[in-house]
Amino acid sequence: MTQTDGYLLDNRQTEAGKRFDAFATLFDPTTFRHIERFGIGSGWRCWEVGAGGTSVVSWLAKKVGPTGRVVATDIDTSWAASAARPPVEIRLHDVGAEEPPGEGFDLVHARLVLVHVPDRERALRSMVKALRPGGRLLIEDADPALQPLLCPDEHGPEQQLANRLRQGFRKLLAERGADLSYGRKLPRLLREAGLREVEADAYFPVTSTACADLESATIRQIRDQLVTAGLATDEDIDRHLANVASGSMDLATAPMISAWGRK
Repeated sequence: MTQTDGYLLDNRQTEAGKRFDAFATLFDPTTFRHIERFGIGSGWRCWEVGAGGTSVVSWLAKKVGPTGRVVATDIDTSWAASAARPPVEIRLHDVGAEEPPGEGFDLVHARLVLVHVPDRERALRSMVKALRPGGRLLIEDADPALQPLLCPDEHGPEQQLANRLRQGFRKLLAERGADLSYGRKLPRLLREAGLREVEADAYFPVTSTACADLESATIRQIRDQLVTAGLATDEDIDRHLANVASGSMDLATAPMISAWGRK
């Protein structure tokens, strides 16, 4: 497919904040558990790549304290700007096109970022380069091809419609260069990048209020693109949003695969 310029899920849209909140509810416990295992503490220097919202950035700031440093970067920093106070520094930065914002980091972390970056290889090299010897890299990314359904229990027309719209969403992502099977590749890619002690696991929420909130915000955000591409009608989308709001469906996310290693 021909890659289309532009990030499908534009952070400038109002729905982006709701998506960040849902991501925080769904995935922060997993992210924090991994970083805690690394031994994060006072004085650590951290680079949060593609920060999006503030939940991870604020948590890191509390962990590293006033003697630490948290550099939070994104191609759009509007949602993270409120966290811009010591020890946090917010920077506009494209991890797939620019040099890292410094070196000697104890921790570099990216969640649900690299799957969308056109030059993922360069981004990964940049993140490894930014680590100090012995520093930790944690990359967490979705693998929609591993579990492509919004409703794994497709037992009725509501679920069938939901899965059809999810298929349309995946098509739009792929057309913009997203690698829908990227998550499963992370352990190998970290080893090939020279990291040691590489491990990985996956988290796969099957139903929760946050899954429904995420779906509602996402569909509203990409509504125009789905209709323009002929992947859904306005009536389809209105019906699906009503089904989601009813709370009667078990909505899942793609598995989030977390992979980590030491430089």
